[in-house]
Amino acid sequence: MPHQKRIAIIGAGPSGLAQLRAFQAAAEKGAAIPDIVCYEKQKDWGGMWNYTWRTGLDENGEQVHGSMYRYLWSNGPKECLEFADYSFDEHFKRPISSYPPREVLRDYIQGRVAKAGVRQYIRFNNAVKAVTFDEATRKFTVTAMDYSADTLTQEEYDHVIVATGHFSTPNMPEFPGFASFPGRILHAHDFRDAMEFKDKDVLLVGSSYSAEDIGSQCYKYGAESVTTCYRTKPMGYVWPENWEEKQQLVRVEGNLAHFKDGSTKRVDAIILCTGYRHDFPFLTDDLRLKTQNRLWPQDLYEGVAYTPNPQLFYLGMQDLWYSFNLFDAQAWLTRDMIMGRISLPDRTVMEALNQHWRDEELKIACDADAYEFQGAYIARLIAQSDYPSFDIEAVNKIFLQWKKDKKADIMGYRNKCYTSVLTGTTAVPHHTPWLWAMDDSQDAYLRPPTKPDTRRRERTTRALIPTKKLAASTTSKRLVRGG
Repeated sequence: MPHQKRIAIIGAGPSGLAQLRAFQAAAEKGAAIPDIVCYEKQKDWGGMWNYTWRTGLDENGEQVHGSMYRYLWSNGPKECLEFADYSFDEHFKRPISSYPPREVLRDYIQGRVAKAGVRQYIRFNNAVKAVTFDEATRKFTVTAMDYSADTLTQEEYDHVIVATGHFSTPNMPEFPGFASFPGRILHAHDFRDAMEFKDKDVLLVGSSYSAEDIGSQCYKYGAESVTTCYRTKPMGYVWPENWEEKQQLVRVEGNLAHFKDGSTKRVDAIILCTGYRHDFPFLTDDLRLKTQNRLWPQDLYEGVAYTPNPQLFYLGMQDLWYSFNLFDAQAWLTRDMIMGRISLPDRTVMEALNQHWRDEELKIACDADAYEFQGAYIARLIAQSDYPSFDIEAVNKIFLQWKKDKKADIMGYRNKCYTSVLTGTTAVPHHTPWLWAMDDSQDAYLRPPTKPDTRRRERTTRALIPTKKLAASTTSKRLVRGG
């Protein structure tokens, strides 16, 4: 009787759940699948989509994984991340808006895996402490702490799939004066509630999506002013009057921030939106992926198989434009490699292909090139498996329109609606424009439309950029609840 392979999946977030769904899909078609154990250090599935008030360490003394914050809404159209085998229409039984809040997206993620019945494979409250590989036996040993049983376990596996993501270990730079800054300094990883910064002058170090979105949250919930600073180039949107962009932070003296252009700004809090590190402390050095946030990480054949040891796989390690459907494409391919449906070439061929795709990545000159590159990558993976195909060119067009909508109205783009490439359903506007939607709960989101509270007051403090005028629209004034 042939040996039944044992597979360890580390993480039950969107990537790990995609892998479980891939194996379950094969079983559904009558295939004999490996023995699977998925380790998840949190008490529930969802990974980054599990919101917690905790920062630093969790109740077990483990590093808090999540960077999720209250009031987060999707910053990209849901039509670009829809599961090809489980549509938003199927889950919600009605059209919803293109930019749902976090609870709604988490419910969607859970809906698919609940339907698939894969929870049985997951060991919750289990933190992986070490993964080693024995060259003689060609087996991995996974050591994990089961906090529910207060037991340290060790088990052997034929393959390990690392699905822990890369948005949990912050990159934390330091600037002169931080040690004596009298206000709060935190990384975006520890940001939880924009209300903490109401009536405060907030500085965000960084010029990418975290700075854009956390700054928008602070603005929406009443920050006195928002300042973002950039190292290479500004984000360049038409910001509200109390938001300005400056060159890189140089130092802080008391509450006074000094910038590269010679200007200064008094600030009450500093939020470091400076990205994340790929961090795998449970892996020995010979198994550890060493990369930065790239569209094509080196040492991953087809973006998943670890070239130095292709019995090891990584999911979701790319710089992400696509997300859920990218994880799916990778998970289906990984499943088929493990199950012998796809043969891996020798290491020389894998390394040559890795270098080819890195060279192609280096030719990317703009955002459109980037998501087209990633879309073509997904299409190549899907062509090798039985994952349902979808119109990637249509998704790329949505990405392009999304970029235009943000450029046109950074505070109002979430009110736009797009059409699903899977079902043809056009999203419906949310009952309350994003800037006025203060309650991000699923109950509030899905309830029938009610007349929104649109009371507001004009800012009485001076405008930070008096020459910058916004177009007359509902997004051109700062909202204050009940003002």
